[in-house]
Amino acid sequence: MALSSAVLRQVIEEIAPALQGGWVQKIEQPSECTLLFQVRVPGRTHRLLINCEPKMARLHLTEGRFPNPPSPPPFCRSLRAHLLGAKIDAIAQVPDDRIVKLVCASRHGRRTIVCELTGKHSDVLILDEDGKILNRLLYRHGLIGQPYTPPPKPQRCSESTVREPLSFSDKEDFPVSSALDRYYAQLEEDLAKQQAQEARLRVLREAIKKERRRLDAWRDDLHRAAKYSDCARYGELIKANLSTIEKGADHVTVIDYFDERLPSMTIPLNPAKSPQDNMADYFAKYRKYLAAEQALRPRIEQAERNLTQYQEELLAIQQGIWTPPSSAGPEARLVVSLARTRLPEPAKKRRGPFRRFVSSDGLLIFVGRNAQENEQLTFGLAQGHDLWLHARGVPGSHVLVRLKKGADVPPETLRDAAVLALLYSDLKKSAQGEVIYTRRKWVRKAKGRATGSVLVEQEHTLHVRLDQRRVERLKNRSLVDEAAEGPLNLALKNKGNER
Repeated sequence: MALSSAVLRQVIEEIAPALQGGWVQKIEQPSECTLLFQVRVPGRTHRLLINCEPKMARLHLTEGRFPNPPSPPPFCRSLRAHLLGAKIDAIAQVPDDRIVKLVCASRHGRRTIVCELTGKHSDVLILDEDGKILNRLLYRHGLIGQPYTPPPKPQRCSESTVREPLSFSDKEDFPVSSALDRYYAQLEEDLAKQQAQEARLRVLREAIKKERRRLDAWRDDLHRAAKYSDCARYGELIKANLSTIEKGADHVTVIDYFDERLPSMTIPLNPAKSPQDNMADYFAKYRKYLAAEQALRPRIEQAERNLTQYQEELLAIQQGIWTPPSSAGPEARLVVSLARTRLPEPAKKRRGPFRRFVSSDGLLIFVGRNAQENEQLTFGLAQGHDLWLHARGVPGSHVLVRLKKGADVPPETLRDAAVLALLYSDLKKSAQGEVIYTRRKWVRKAKGRATGSVLVEQEHTLHVRLDQRRVERLKNRSLVDEAAEGPLNLALKNKGNER
């Protein structure tokens, strides 16, 4: 609450005799709206606080200590240039108004500090000896150089004001200032706590939303990997019957000796592959399942614990029983509270060449970030049998899927890569469009064109919609530095390198 004119009159009556004739020896600006003058009188130094923040507009002596910025703001520098070493000749209040004038004799002549403590439009101005505006703290910078005109006096004060000091003791040298100092210190502490709670609420709500997205993506990955849980069993049964499987067969019927009842079991085969390759594929899928279990289970459990912790803290704030971390003094509470609102961040993403993702089938997908990376990806990293994708007819990233020689791209991986090609192109805003794809060997440089420009042969077209759930899942599977990678990403990366 700003000071009423009656309380302001009490303050001026109290401090004017103590400050008149004193010398301004130091000027500070701890915050945008707060000024602090150190005034030296024989045998003592007084600290005069002027605040023109709308809800805190006031002027009084203070014993508080305030942290200063590393370098003084422009208005503070201007005050120092005009007033350091100046003698205070008079301090007076404009009758029945919330305006105070400090008249000083400086080496540049007479200077007047006008403190308009009028609530919403509070301000501090520096006037020269002719009453012209030399500088002002907050408003109407266009009036600098013009004669000062007081703001119109309102018919009645509709803003909240402190009409009487709350409580003070006659034993104090400046009881009104001391009472106001305590009152505003408590008010600022309460405001700091409120701001800390609001900031923490925003952080917690965002963290809960992000943690839920991560949980959904990881659970979906784990569910997808679970379909490979029996692949070791299939691989062992194929291994036991290799000699009986004909080349080109699309299935094999075997005795399931893992079941004590010894039932017959039919295992699907890829007729384009040999029995040994089919066996190896089943073992590879089982290793993928094991890697997913090993990497995702701990992440899911930790995310569930984090989510519970965030929700409990959110409930504590909503019930009014949460308190910000304590500090050495009330001035530091807001700084400490807001500094502690950020949650621990995950490991930094790798800033090396290309964006890197892992598809639903565990294949590596590379995405260029700019024209130079597009060129490096397509004509440096890629091999002829890799799959290459790009949004049709618009600027965008080159996308590359690492494939084993002779292997076809799985449908889900193709869809993942196509969504990434759409996401990192000018079709992103429309959220749908056509993506072309072909083997890298059918892509060649366009001579005489800009870096990254290509000509494509034997292309295929896929119409794609921007599936946000798929995008979130891919982003949660983007590769990070090895120091922070889980076993799943490392295993998939090594598998990609082997290709």
